[in-house]
Amino acid sequence: MKIEKIAQCDFLETVFIPENFDSEILIGHTGDLLSEVMRNCQENSIWVTHQSHQNIIAVSEVTGAKAIVIAENLNFNADTVESAKDASIALFKTKLSAFECCGKLYNLLKND
Repeated sequence: MKIEKIAQCDFLETVFIPENFDSEILIGHTGDLLSEVMRNCQENSIWVTHQSHQNIIAVSEVTGAKAIVIAENLNFNADTVESAKDASIALFKTKLSAFECCGKLYNLLKND
């Protein structure tokens, strides 16, 4: 699924999408423990987390995740947003719990 379609979801707020972003989101991952995410997150994923610090961008680069969603109306740190811009990783936020957000993303990806 193209990121533009994900960005149109009413339960997500776009924080940043790189220009000319044409990566396909194929799967999702949820996790807050960075070592677990590094071990299990797959390339072309959308990652749902509660983490907001800059290290999540490095983890996304290592795993090949193309987008990160922060749940429960939390906010990304300013340096995280700047790092995402440098790394061309899309950022979203949601008011939903991680559980609810994952369910909606799962259905969206499954039905695409």
